[in-house]
Amino acid sequence: MGKPVQYGGQAVIEGVMMRGPRESAIAVRLPNDEIEVTNVKLNVWATKPVFKLPLIRGFVALIDSLIVGTRALTFSANRSIGDDEGGEELGFWEMALTIGFAFGLGLVLFVGLPTGMAHLLKGKVTGDVWQNLLEGAIRLVVFFLYILIISRLKDIQRVFQYHGAEHKAIFTHESGQDLTVANARSFPRLHPRCGTSFLLIVVVVSIFVFAFVGLYPLWWRLLSRVLLMPFVAGIAYEVLKFSSRHLESPWFRWLIVPGLLLQKLTTREPDDAQLEVALAALKGVLDSGQELT
Repeated sequence: MGKPVQYGGQAVIEGVMMRGPRESAIAVRLPNDEIEVTNVKLNVWATKPVFKLPLIRGFVALIDSLIVGTRALTFSANRSIGDDEGGEELGFWEMALTIGFAFGLGLVLFVGLPTGMAHLLKGKVTGDVWQNLLEGAIRLVVFFLYILIISRLKDIQRVFQYHGAEHKAIFTHESGQDLTVANARSFPRLHPRCGTSFLLIVVVVSIFVFAFVGLYPLWWRLLSRVLLMPFVAGIAYEVLKFSSRHLESPWFRWLIVPGLLLQKLTTREPDDAQLEVALAALKGVLDSGQELT
C-alpha cells in the first residue's frame, strides 16, 4: 500500500475543482441551483518518474496546474451560465495561447517591471547585493499590489469564497471527519499547502537565487531571470512541501506564516452553499478510487 494522497484543488467559476493523482472532479453550481460534478482524467505526462525528481517536480507541477486549471476554469464558466454542451474543449493551440498569455503577463509584471525599475535606479542604489535586494523588494510590492487589486473585484471575491470553501473541505477530509457542511464550517479557510503560499515562496526564493547572477548588461539580467524560473519554482516547491510536513515543529512552522497571511487576501469566508459545492467536488474525486497511490 502507498501513502495517503494529499488532495488539492482550485476555485473556479461558481465551483471548485479537486484533483487526485489520476483524475480531477469539477463541481459547479448550475443556474437551476443544482450541483453538477464532472470527473476528468488528468494528463499522464506529469506522472513520469523523471518529473517526480526533486527540483524538477516543482516546475512540472506549476505547468500541469496551469493546464488543468485553465481547462477547469473554461468548463466551469460555460456550465455556470447554463451551457448544456459544457462549452467546447480548448484545442492545443488555444490552450498554448492562453497559457502563453498568462506566462507573458506574469513575466512582464514580476520579471520585466521589477528588473527594469531596479536597473533605472542603479545610479542611486549601487552594488550587486543592493541592486538584487531592491529588485526583490520591488517584485514583492508588485506581487502584493496585484493580489490586493484583484481581491477588490466583485467577481473575484466570489471566486475567493470558493477558494476558502476548497480549503475547509480539504481540512475536513484530512481531519478524518464526515464531509458535511456543518463539519467543514468549523475549519479555517487558510491552508498551508495553498498555491498562494507557493507563489509567495517563489518571489522570496528568487531574491536569493538571482543574487548570484550578474546584473549587466540589462538584456542578460532579464534573460537570466527567465531562464532561472524553473529552478526557482523547483526550490519553492520543495520549501512548501518541507514546511507542510513539519507543521507541528515550532522551528519550521514560521515558514508558512507569510503564506497564510497572504491567503487572507486570496480567500473569503464561504457560505453554506459554497461549502456544499466544495464538498461535492472532494467527494467526486474520492469516489474515483485514488485514496492510495
